[in-house]
Amino acid sequence: MLNAIIVDDEEFARSSLYFLLQENCEAVNVLGIAKSVNEARILLSQQQVDLIFLDIAMPGENGFELIPQAQQANATVIFTTAYDQYALKAIKANALDYLLKPIDIDELKEAVNKATKYNRLNRNENRNESLTNLANDLNERSSIKKITLPSGQGYRLVDIDDIIHIEADSNYSVFHLNNLEKIAVSKILKEYEEILPDHRFARIHKSSIVNLKYVKEYNSKNGLQVILSNGEAITISRRRASDFSEKIKNYTNLQVEN
Repeated sequence: MLNAIIVDDEEFARSSLYFLLQENCEAVNVLGIAKSVNEARILLSQQQVDLIFLDIAMPGENGFELIPQAQQANATVIFTTAYDQYALKAIKANALDYLLKPIDIDELKEAVNKATKYNRLNRNENRNESLTNLANDLNERSSIKKITLPSGQGYRLVDIDDIIHIEADSNYSVFHLNNLEKIAVSKILKEYEEILPDHRFARIHKSSIVNLKYVKEYNSKNGLQVILSNGEAITISRRRASDFSEKIKNYTNLQVEN
């Protein structure tokens, strides 16, 4: 048996993974569930944990900040996250495997089988091999094409080409899509700024990220503004104007080359 803990700030993600493990992975015994990295540290200090299912994007401390304690506890880490842009970081952080939400049952079973075999063998001898295999599995994920957004009691898989812009609304991020749909997600804008491809999206204001694909024009008639293809006008903050100008120039040149 593998004694495991689940670490995720989203209630639906925690409960659904717990259910999947209970129904499909008899080799896993879930000792506890944590809503934050700090709660996970407490669980690691109290019990012998073999396996950690670890979310990455969480408020406060992200999942990578638990890695030192996981290594100290000699626990294996399987990252569970909605963003495949984190793949390279997962490899560098010595994760055994990497599962993209919503989690596929067969991929979960395969990851658990890998963890079971890994714990039977000498960890030091097999560490490099497991990381190499993980790198090979993910080497084609050079750029994110879709993003998984928490929506109600599940997830919405959204093509990034369909995102016109994202606006901050308190602790929420509101996605404006090209079909006029809006999706509100309970995560701050900075999390998506760090995840979305830097050459495709630009943070132009503390409350706005735009998809360069949908920029129709930008001008200084009423202060610095971006006009999007849906007709919306969004202010560009002066401190971000230079960076935006450089990004739109590079993006335009790339489109011409292609």
